[in-house]
Amino acid sequence: MRFFIALEIPSKNRLQFQAIQAKLHTLIPQAKFTSDDKLHLTLAFIADQPPHLKEALVKIIQSAAKGVPVFEVTPAYIDGFPNIHKPQVLWVGVKGDIDKVLQIRERVKDGLTDLGLGSDPRRFIPHITIAKFNNNFRIDRELEVKLEKIMAMPFDPMSISSIKLFESIPSGDFHKHNTLAEIKLG
Repeated sequence: MRFFIALEIPSKNRLQFQAIQAKLHTLIPQAKFTSDDKLHLTLAFIADQPPHLKEALVKIIQSAAKGVPVFEVTPAYIDGFPNIHKPQVLWVGVKGDIDKVLQIRERVKDGLTDLGLGSDPRRFIPHITIAKFNNNFRIDRELEVKLEKIMAMPFDPMSISSIKLFESIPSGDFHKHNTLAEIKLG
């Protein structure tokens, strides 16, 4: 099974992301946009593992959620990986209770390390992927300014009340996401 642990975007906030993507579609029609039912903030991608690992992953999430109250983050800016000028992925960064996101992420990372599963060594940046590109896409300064204007609009905070364990199932060029477990914060 392909597992990942994430904070799901509340359904009431997904309209905001649809609005961002609609504006982006007029500027960048060749982008492959993330469907709104797959919007999430990944804490850890675990990749292919045996199905029996699910129980241990749920315990890691329970431990990570312990003592962390419900909190809020707000969409704040657009960036890209590996960078904004030559992105393979375009994403929305968040502001707000980032310390809670980082605390949960570190607890998850520690739990995965205890299981003998490595975690991504790259610097963790809390983000929500909204689009993907082919390898040749570039963003010039003019387009970058337009992206900044999109994010200048006011956004509602997103209330994060749980951590989820997902399974990613390949389905053609895309993946389906099944929720395997949801652990409430607190």
